[in-house]
Amino acid sequence: MKKGIIIQASSRSIGNTSAIVSFLQEQTHFDVLDLNTKRIGHFDYEFKNQDDDFNAMFKDIVQHYEVIIFATPIYWYTMSGLLKVFMDRISDFLKIEKDFGRRLRGMQMGVVSCSDENEVFDGFAMPFVESARYLGMKYKGHIHTWLENKKVSEEVKTKIKVFGSSLITKN
Repeated sequence: MKKGIIIQASSRSIGNTSAIVSFLQEQTHFDVLDLNTKRIGHFDYEFKNQDDDFNAMFKDIVQHYEVIIFATPIYWYTMSGLLKVFMDRISDFLKIEKDFGRRLRGMQMGVVSCSDENEVFDGFAMPFVESARYLGMKYKGHIHTWLENKKVSEEVKTKIKVFGSSLITKN
């Protein structure tokens, strides 16, 4: 079984995305990291944010996990701002402390999006697909989820179970 982490990137720690993350965590037994509880500054070319939470968090991820799952609500047709900042900050490890950035090579990445309806727009997954390719990661896919009457429907549970199963098997 692979060791993985689910990075929850919602502006609400307890909401629709966290309900999806909880169900996925039950299926995979992956650890969960809630970006809403972390202090992560925006990327800047002078690397002025070295004392925030990102560096230690990123180093821990690349040293201890084989699979990274990004779980994000869809805000304005794309990933959350929290997740975009996280993704931008990976650039720190492409410029400085490159040995840690290189540890992403060969890791696996997947994405779970969440909204209030069963609709995701074309192009949503492109930043993840291309980032995985650029970083040398294996892209495991994207599933879109939603809640119905504040509950995870059987249809969504089935999608998560299939996706979760593909994440924990060796390959």
